[in-house]
Amino acid sequence: MYEGYAPHGVALLVETATDNHVRTVANVKSYFTKGGGTLGNSGSVSFQFKKMGVFKLNPAAFNAEDLELELIDFGLEELGEGTGENGENILVVCCGFTDFGSMQKALEEKGITPISAELEWIPNVTVPVNDEQAADVSKLIEKLEQDDDVQKVFHNMG
Repeated sequence: MYEGYAPHGVALLVETATDNHVRTVANVKSYFTKGGGTLGNSGSVSFQFKKMGVFKLNPAAFNAEDLELELIDFGLEELGEGTGENGENILVVCCGFTDFGSMQKALEEKGITPISAELEWIPNVTVPVNDEQAADVSKLIEKLEQDDDVQKVFHNMG
């Protein structure tokens, strides 16, 4: 996990998996530098995020209000609507990191198969940016995501 700031004060968490730590550090540092950001020390950014379990569900399969009441006992922290990769409506279920397994089990017992189930870093606060600033930050995020060792990039851009 690498932490740093993109241009305009946007915090970034870069999750990696590598067989060559030296190469990955050099690449990530290079992307931050060329993208107008700065690579930080461990803990310099992560305090601004909360690690959560995020389940994306097809809302047509059940009643969302009933499901919300049933999942509270299994660690449900947030239930909301979202948009999937293809523009379809989805239901997003968020739980604490430690409740991920019990939430997954609860959904299985109810016969609900998630579209996806992942652990994500969710920002506590977002940094407002205009369109031009967002483009600068997005360029850096794109560059990071193109690296083979980078698994995911999380940000607090609002």
